Amino acid sequence: MENQTAGCTNTSGSGSDGKGSMSWWHLSLIGVGCTIGTGYFLGSAIGIRQTGSSIVFSFILAAIGTYIVYNLLAKMTAEDPQEGSFCYYATKAYGKWAGFSCGWNYWCSNILIMGSQLTALAILSQFWFPHFPLWVFASGYSVLSILIVLLGTKGFDKAEDIFAIIKTAAIIMFIVIATLALIGMIDGKGEIPRIELDKNSLLPKGFKGFWSSLIYAFYAYGGIEVIGLMSMELKNKEEAPKAGKVMLLALMVIYSVSLALAVMLISLDSFSHKESPFVTALSNHNLPFFPHVFNGAIIIAGFSTLTAALFGVTTLLVNLSKDGDAPKIFQKKMKKHKNLPLPSLALATAGLVASVVTALLLPGKVYEYITTAAGILLLYNWAFIILSSFKVLKEKIFGKVMGVFGLLLLFAAVSGTIMEKSIRSGFYISLLFVALIAVVAFIMNKKWKKEQPT
Repeated sequence: MENQTAGCTNTSGSGSDGKGSMSWWHLSLIGVGCTIGTGYFLGSAIGIRQTGSSIVFSFILAAIGTYIVYNLLAKMTAEDPQEGSFCYYATKAYGKWAGFSCGWNYWCSNILIMGSQLTALAILSQFWFPHFPLWVFASGYSVLSILIVLLGTKGFDKAEDIFAIIKTAAIIMFIVIATLALIGMIDGKGEIPRIELDKNSLLPKGFKGFWSSLIYAFYAYGGIEVIGLMSMELKNKEEAPKAGKVMLLALMVIYSVSLALAVMLISLDSFSHKESPFVTALSNHNLPFFPHVFNGAIIIAGFSTLTAALFGVTTLLVNLSKDGDAPKIFQKKMKKHKNLPLPSLALATAGLVASVVTALLLPGKVYEYITTAAGILLLYNWAFIILSSFKVLKEKIFGKVMGVFGLLLLFAAVSGTIMEKSIRSGFYISLLFVALIAVVAFIMNKKWKKEQPT
């Protein structure tokens, strides 16, 4: 998620009358800016630790899988535009139990994604204050985020556009500086490792390491499902696949080039999930300003993403309640508090509190666990999108084959987390969420069958 596009969700849905004003290239730009987030800026470091230089290939494969998901969702949206979410298509394809499961899985994944973002912000803040525990920063960012939502800050959507530019500019800045460092135009303290294309360099942990890195590559493209729904805003709905191709090609190039430069500038064992890989990559060069500027840019952009995600999760629960998939109390809005759905916000806040407590109890591994679990839950929803398309769309053989290939890539990313002991707990956490949702869906399905007219 991660759902980095949570701040963009407010624009989706307004095109349910079939009219749109957005050009395909505008959607591509929004997609690039909104998808880049802390999952890439920090989470990619875990992927590098798992698979070394071949992390670039992980991101290319993830881009292909992500495009398959986006393309199918865009086609369903163009064929049957809905103000709701992709869960509508799950209901249409398999019944109410599928829509219910999809909705709550998405809510849970977003709560975990918020926890991942919160932990990432705390880790990045430790760059300046290493002796402060994670939970202190996590608590501070949580309170600030909740206050902004309660105040109902005007112009937040406009601010999101600025933050998207900051994130993109930060990566471009790294690419330019890293290129200059690589060709020797910037002095460095250490020696740049020699580029080797043998198995030990590309796959230091073997195929198993590459397999387990896929989840972090997919996680960096998280939020693409929301951009797929925004294709409703296009002037020409048929241009949605083109917008997706350009968007994902741009993301793949930006991600791959920046990561390739990072792994070429410093030894692989230097990378850690406690620091952005891009800051680590230039740590041996005489650039005292870069770590502070880059870290600050990521924190500003990451905090905006966290707050936008809190807005999005709160709204999502209201929609689930309206659809009858959550208790009616979550529809209630308090006039004294900017007409906000406080019960829905309270439940989302409980999720943030759980993240803070986890950061207190497991400061060493919390980011890896939460990020892995969040990424897996996100991919479960992407699988729902592909499976729904098999019934909703009348695809030709090639389209169906691509859908199956997409499912195989998603399965590879999820199963890869079992291969690595250090991230396996994230897989078990995701299974716990899925099991709880499945039990509730089973109970509710019996109720829905009784309510159906005979």
